[in-house]
Amino acid sequence: MTAARDGIAEVEAQDRVFQALAHPSRRHILVVLRARGERVSAGDIARRFACSWPTTSRHLRVLEEAGLVRVEKQGRERFYRLDTRQLSNVAGGWIRHFSRKRR
Repeated sequence: MTAARDGIAEVEAQDRVFQALAHPSRRHILVVLRARGERVSAGDIARRFACSWPTTSRHLRVLEEAGLVRVEKQGRERFYRLDTRQLSNVAGGWIRHFSRKRR
């Protein structure tokens, strides 16, 4: 992959993560996953929010597509687990981008 493609991929990853974090319900889901540890069922997540199941499901899908959560299917149930690697990569990279000393 060329440097230009690396840069494009980095910007696209940043867009996905920051768009996912833009909605307060999705940030709340991440906090719940962090607090609960291990894995949390989709039903348990949905019960914590006042929005409908389809809305919660869409929020979870956005978080998954951004690489912020991992989903594990077990029978008919889905379990979600926080994945902090993408958040660390994107947010850390964003911060490092602005903290670099210019010559």
